[in-house]
Amino acid sequence: KQVEPEKIKKTQAVLQIPLENTSDILAAVARQKEETGFPRVTVGFAAESQDLLQNAQQKRQAKHLDLIAANDITAQDAGFAVDTNRVVLISADNSPETLPLMTKQEVAEEILKRTVFLLPQK
Repeated sequence: KQVEPEKIKKTQAVLQIPLENTSDILAAVARQKEETGFPRVTVGFAAESQDLLQNAQQKRQAKHLDLIAANDITAQDAGFAVDTNRVVLISADNSPETLPLMTKQEVAEEILKRTVFLLPQK
C-alpha cells in the first residue's frame, strides 16, 4: 500500500506491511469480451483451501468465465511447491470434471484441450 523509498531497518518492533487489493485482471478480460462481442474463451483458476467446488463455481459465475480450473491448495501432492496438481474443471454448465493427479504440464494440456473445444461454440 505504501512504497518505502529506502531499506527498512530491522527493529525491536514487529513489522507490519499493509496490503492493498490490485485490480481484477481476470474480471476485466471477461468484461472486455462482453463489451466487444469478440468471440474468445476466458479461463480462470481458483486456488482454494476450503469449499473447493462452491467457491470455484461462484468465481466462474461472478467473473463470467467459460471455464475454471480449481485446485485444493491444502493437498500435499498437488498445488504449490510440487510439480503435480489435481484440478477440477468447471465449465459454464457448472458440471465439475475431476482430473486425476498429473504433472502441471499435463494439466495445462488438458485445460488447453477444453479451451480449443469451446472456441467453435463462441
